[in-house]
Formats: sequence, C-alpha cells, structure tokens
Amino acid sequence: MVAEEKAKRDGPFSIQNLVPSPGWIVRLWQLPEDEFLSAAGLDAFVFIRIFIFSVRIFSIAGIIGVFVLLPLNFTGDQLRTADWADIPNQSLDMFTIANVQDSSKRLWVHFCAVYVISGAACCLLYLEYKGIAEKRFSYFNSSPPQPNHFTILVRGIPKSDQHSMSETVEEFFTLYHPSTYLSHQMVYHSSRVQSLVNEAEKLYKKILHLRNKPRLQRESHREGFLGLFGAKVDPVDLYTKKLEDVEENVKLEQSTLNQNQKELSAAFVSFRSRYGAATASRVVQSSNPLLWVTEPAPEPRDIYWPFLSAPYIQLWISKFVVVVAVFFLTILFLVPVTFVQGLTQLTELEAFLPFLKKVLKITIVSDIITGYVPSLILQMFQYIVPPIMMLFAAMRGYISNSGKMKSACIMVLYFTIWNVFFATVLSGSVISQINTFISNPKDIPRQLAVVVPGQDYL
Repeated sequence: MVAEEKAKRDGPFSIQNLVPSPGWIVRLWQLPEDEFLSAAGLDAFVFIRIFIFSVRIFSIAGIIGVFVLLPLNFTGDQLRTADWADIPNQSLDMFTIANVQDSSKRLWVHFCAVYVISGAACCLLYLEYKGIAEKRFSYFNSSPPQPNHFTILVRGIPKSDQHSMSETVEEFFTLYHPSTYLSHQMVYHSSRVQSLVNEAEKLYKKILHLRNKPRLQRESHREGFLGLFGAKVDPVDLYTKKLEDVEENVKLEQSTLNQNQKELSAAFVSFRSRYGAATASRVVQSSNPLLWVTEPAPEPRDIYWPFLSAPYIQLWISKFVVVVAVFFLTILFLVPVTFVQGLTQLTELEAFLPFLKKVLKITIVSDIITGYVPSLILQMFQYIVPPIMMLFAAMRGYISNSGKMKSACIMVLYFTIWNVFFATVLSGSVISQINTFISNPKDIPRQLAVVVPGQDYL
C-alpha cells in the first residue's frame, strides 16, 4: 500500500524509478519464503529459486576456478615460465589449461574439479527440486478449488444419427464413469461471440488505461455518430457504456447457441472430485485413438479456441508442418550467423571482399566492424525470431494460451542454443575445414576438437 501511494504521488515517470538500485535484491533475499509465496504466487517463487540455484552453483564453480585452477594453470610451464611480478601483462592463455604440460599430473586436478562441480550441481538440483515439489504440493492443497481442477476436455466425439453430441457425451460418461460424472458443456461454433469477446477485451483495456490518467488529462468524446455529434462526455463513461452493450450482446448470442445447435466434436466434462477428473483424463476411453481423446482442461481465461475441436489428424499434420518450418528457419538463419562470423575475422573478410582491404586497414573502421557491427546484426535478426515462433506455436494446435507461449519459448531456446552458440562457434571452423570434412568424414570429431577452441573471439 505504501508503494502504491508513493507511485501515485510521484507519477509514472519518476526519476527515482529510472535510477538503478540493488537494494531490492537484498530485500527480496531476506523475504521469508511463505510470505513471498503468498504475495507473488508459485510461478514467481520457482522463478526466484532458479536464480538462487544459479548463484549457488556459479559461486562453487567460481571459488574452485579462481582459487584452485587459475593458480594451477598459471604456474605451469607449457607456454612459458610464470612471472608473478608481471601478472597484469601476462596473456590470458597463461591462466588456461593450455599452460599445463601434456601428460602432467596436474590435469587430474582439472578432472576432479569437473566432477566436484558436476556433483555439487546434481546435489543442489536435487535439493531444489525436492523443495519446489514440497512447496508445489502444499500450495495446491491450500489453494481453493478451481473449475479446471474438476473438468477435462473431450475431443473426437463420434457423431450419431440417433442422438445429438450432447446426448452421446452424457450416455458415454454415465455408462463408464457413473460414480464421478457430474455434467458437461458442449463447445459451440460462433464467430460472432468470439468477435464480441475480443471487442470487450479491447474496451476493457482502454478503460483501464484511461482510469490511470487524471480526469483533467482525459480528452472528452462526443457520444453521437462517429464522435462528431452529441454532448461531450468522459471517455471512461463512454467506453463503459459500450462495454455494457457488448456484454448484453454476448449474453444474447450465448442464449441462442443451444437453439441453433451449432455443436462441435468437443466438450468440457465436469466430475464430482479431482480424482475422478484426473482418472478420466489419463485413461484411454476408446480402442480408436482418434475418438474420445481426453486431457485436463485449461483455466477458463487461458483457453485458446481455434484448435479446441480440431481433429487429431489435423493436429498431427500441423505439428509436422511446424517442425519442418522451424528446421528450415534454423537453416536459413545460418546465413546471417556465418556473415557475422566472417566480420569477426578480418583476414577471411579481406579474402572474400578484396576491394575492402584499404578500408579495413583503418583502425576505427576495423574496430567497429569486428566489435560492434557483428553483435548489432545478430541482435537485429534475433528480434524477429520470437514473433515467428509465436506464430508457429499458434499453428501447432494448443488448447491454451500458456501452452502456446511455453512451446514458443522452448523453440526460441533451442533456436538460440543452436544458432547463437553452436552455429556461431562452428561456422568459421566448418568453413575453414570443409575440404577436410568431405575427404575424411571419420576425422570430423578430432578436427572440431582442435579448431573449435581456436574460436577465441568469444
């Protein structure tokens, strides 16, 4: 409440909000877990625990690396004898494993360090997973029941000439789940209702945006035709009236759906207990895998309607098309990655574009090309990736917005790992060793082990 009053007093553009301060990190670290969980929710709690786990594991790795491995590497004599008085002028290679003699017993220290760090990571990961699982279990037990906890989504409902789909669903679950079945709600096709709901959401967002402004800063609108005629009124009152009209139209359209019988082959089935809903969502309901397909229902506000009643054959085809599209997008993205890799190596760039030799000899130009332009180009291409992945995720047939966003995030993660890490590192190596790879494919692992560490620009 104090923070809200301060935000209202200072306004949305406060200078204090723009000044970076690490104080919130300390206060967040000192906040009790139960208090944070009740205030922010389970998702935010798990998100913070990921950061805490990362800090712990990197602290262990940093201590071992700084106080054990760095002195060990620096005192080696593979490159040259260590000079403690001239450490600031030493090459960074003196602090790497490259300065350790071949077949030296000091390599066992590196070997043991890898296992110690890996073991610490596994132990911390086990403890974090155990703690989060306990918090998740207690959170769900203490949270009030939600409609989606007792409901499943049924798709692939077979058509019958004698009965409607609603009667078919009732007969099926009354027969096979007599003790737990409660009721069901068919999914109806109505683009009019969906357009009205979208319009209501836009009006609601406009009202929230206007309410955050002072009344004197709101621009008055006329309530007549196209806002040109009639008396001037407050835009909040005008949009509130429009929202009420839209809500009435939605109720009217929903009341006529049952009369028009625009049933689709999908339904939400409710049960008397969570156990009954969980059992029905996991049990195979039919010998035909394309009929009576059940899965847990998403939250009402999280439902993604376009693929709710789509047949499973269409969903399989959509998933295959998306996988192929993501594959080709990944391959096409190698073009800018390879171009960026070439910008970081002036020798290859001069060999590819001989007319730039004189320009590249200028210090400022070469520094900008090798230091600033590559990251700028890579970031520009990366900005278009998330919207494309969201489009692909929307085509995969998810029934919830959260599932769609999760799929998009996973695709962006895999895309980034491959194109920004592996492809950026390997592009220059593969280009320079392509002839060797073609002539002797069995030698590819050994060649990569030699040339990949040579990409020291990272």
